[in-house]
Amino acid sequence: MTSALTTSTAESATSTTTAIRVYNTLTRQKEPFKTLAPGKVGMYLCGPTVYAEAHIGHMVGPVIFDTIKRYLVYSGYEVTLVVNITDVDDKLIAASRKRGIAMSQVATEMTMDYLANLQSLGVNQIDHLPRATDYMDEIIEFIKELITKGFAYASGGDVFFDVTRDPNYGQLSNRTADSQQGEGGDAASKKRSSGDFALWKSAKEGEPAWDSPWGLGRPGWHIECSAMSRSILGKTFDIHGGGLDLVFPHHENELAQSRCCHGAPMVSYWMHNGLMKRDASSGKLGGKSDRAAAPEPAEVDVSSKISRSQGAGGLAKLIEAQTGERIRFFLLRSHYRSTNVFGDDGLEEAGQALNAFYRLIQRFDRITGEAFYAQVGKSGEVEELTFAKSRAEGDSLRAEAGSEGLLTEIAKLRASFLEKMDDDFNTGGAVSDLFEMSRALNRFVDQNFLEDPKKRTPESIDTWRTGMRALRELGAILGLFVKAPKKIGGGDTQLVDGLMGLLIALRSNARKNKDFATSDLIRDGLLKHSITLQDLKEDTTWEKA
Repeated sequence: MTSALTTSTAESATSTTTAIRVYNTLTRQKEPFKTLAPGKVGMYLCGPTVYAEAHIGHMVGPVIFDTIKRYLVYSGYEVTLVVNITDVDDKLIAASRKRGIAMSQVATEMTMDYLANLQSLGVNQIDHLPRATDYMDEIIEFIKELITKGFAYASGGDVFFDVTRDPNYGQLSNRTADSQQGEGGDAASKKRSSGDFALWKSAKEGEPAWDSPWGLGRPGWHIECSAMSRSILGKTFDIHGGGLDLVFPHHENELAQSRCCHGAPMVSYWMHNGLMKRDASSGKLGGKSDRAAAPEPAEVDVSSKISRSQGAGGLAKLIEAQTGERIRFFLLRSHYRSTNVFGDDGLEEAGQALNAFYRLIQRFDRITGEAFYAQVGKSGEVEELTFAKSRAEGDSLRAEAGSEGLLTEIAKLRASFLEKMDDDFNTGGAVSDLFEMSRALNRFVDQNFLEDPKKRTPESIDTWRTGMRALRELGAILGLFVKAPKKIGGGDTQLVDGLMGLLIALRSNARKNKDFATSDLIRDGLLKHSITLQDLKEDTTWEKA
């Protein structure tokens, strides 16, 4: 049995451009993924309205589409990911008045909060973060084009999109123009039809405003995204993402105004992630996931979704308590189109599941004397312990370990992982394959006595090292196991270490005296605080993610 996955001279990497299938909300079916430009992908994700601190619901889309971009890049595509910032809105104006500061200051503060939380969750694949206020010229030009082409009209300082002029209005959400949620109040009296929506809103006294051909005012919400996406990605691009609650009216209106303006589809694939809801059990982690299949989109129930209006917030404190990687794992453990139930139980289970991977990684460091996580080399470049840095490279590797060998099992699990991701980016199913890979790697350690320097062989360590590199490769696709997790710390690490040493000693003494009730009490009590113990041949170690 060889101890490595070696390059096959008889096989070559195959193209994956037709292997990926994507669920398209517009057609309500999975479709083969075909890009507009060969090998290039343009993605646009609706970002937040930055009037208050971000909450956990704001992280769902960015984590999902950050992961989707990672997988597309891994699969050989050149990807541009755009996430917009809405920095002018009624809620922003209200927040600025309440706080007695400029709207721009509120927007800047809350944008920095949003970006800091993204960084904590490992979202680092965004290429452009356009702000609406930086694209006023482009927005005004877009509106002028719609008026010239007869799809919009000015009325009393406002400009509205005429939904009756678009015979295909309602395709995305399967609704009619009559059910469009139009503005009330003064705007209603200016409309030709109740379903018409605002492209430009005339300024009210004391509100931020920009000059335009229709007088001082500001843009409507929907036109901002159409103008920014066109400016960066073009008239038609590949993927538009967002939460299910944005299908109507926001994305329906985006689609209508862009299609009418350009005479062409706005987007090839509309992708919508499920909403984050509160409480209830989040299910068992670590086995064959029952979250692999996502439900078909139905009428969106937003009654229990997490939002600022329900008091959601404090995300920075949540990240500090739970760690960004745990929250990212929690969000990726299910299919992106399914509802994600947020609660302490789910986060705790995610933490325990991650701890199993962390213990395996500790074994790697201990057995090989090498660092599993990315290291900065002398040249200043990041040196990653990675089996393959692209799908083409990985697909050109084959196992020569025999039908029952570890590397053959790893190769099969890797293929299964990629099949799950090819099938509409099923991260829930892919995570299940990572668990199976972890079990196989741990089993190999035990069967080959890798923890015992006297019994292990260099060949078995080399085989295991290669398997661990495959785990590192696939974990990085999901944005996991890239950086060493934070451990419990604070102002007095010496005190913490001392107390943990005392608890470990007490537990060890209880076990020697066969007082298993006390031993289990200590272990289970520590688990409640996400502290895990690992009993080794020489001693017992502990960790807290």
